[in-house]
Amino acid sequence: MVQRSSSVKDTAQRAEHAVRQAAANPWVERLARFGYAAKGVVYIVVGVLAAMTALGFGGQTTNSRGALRTILTQPFGKVLLGLVAVGLIGYALWRFVQAGLDPERKRDDGDLKRIGLRIAYAISGVVYVGLAFTAIQLVRGAERGRGGGGNASQDWTARILSQPFGRWLIGIVGLIIIGVGIFQIYKGYTAKFREKLKLNEMSSTEQTWATRSGKFGFPARGVVFGVIGIFLVQAALKYDPSKAQGLEGALDALGQQPFGWIILAVVALGLAAYGVFMLVQARYRHIVTS
Repeated sequence: MVQRSSSVKDTAQRAEHAVRQAAANPWVERLARFGYAAKGVVYIVVGVLAAMTALGFGGQTTNSRGALRTILTQPFGKVLLGLVAVGLIGYALWRFVQAGLDPERKRDDGDLKRIGLRIAYAISGVVYVGLAFTAIQLVRGAERGRGGGGNASQDWTARILSQPFGRWLIGIVGLIIIGVGIFQIYKGYTAKFREKLKLNEMSSTEQTWATRSGKFGFPARGVVFGVIGIFLVQAALKYDPSKAQGLEGALDALGQQPFGWIILAVVALGLAAYGVFMLVQARYRHIVTS
């Protein structure tokens, strides 16, 4: 029994070593950087469209999938969207590497924090795999002619609410998302995001604008996360999946508040600024793959 246990352990260690060697391939870092750029493009499109709506220049509030459809309608849209799809796959791959291998681990991080981060990275990877799949389907024409695609947030909320303890689970997820939103605001306020940038390779002007985009972008993203989380908590409390909303619904809700057009414009421009910061990360982020 002891010998079998030792054999299993050795096999697992060899497998992990092989995976780490694969992750150390230079192409993993290149795909990760391409992924940050693709993510940035999506956020910029979402932010610009929402800002145009708030300021009366047309546009529309939309989510990430709506942004992909907008890219498709541009000149050379299929080529552009195909590149974005590759980037999103690269970003998802990077998130899975972070979740599985924890290559950027820090000595001062506690075990609980590191476990939480790895779970968050894995969830993010799954989300971006889904977004990449949507982009590929759009390029292939498989989703052409569809509308907004319905409200996916309400669909999965309804499925979870129908399960035992589903109400509690939705409520907990909503509170977690609110917590993430608060952390995003804190991250922007303290400019902790600068720690992951290669500041020594940036000019003073680049550092200034990178900091500004982050300090504006992270809080805006935090506000949106907070609104989405509040909607989920309401869905749990009222046992009503129609209360759940995603990014598009959160932006619409902000626009419906008193002086909503101002709130929506500020948050939308903040999301675009977050997208710009993702482009900065594509070039200057510290990326450790092994």
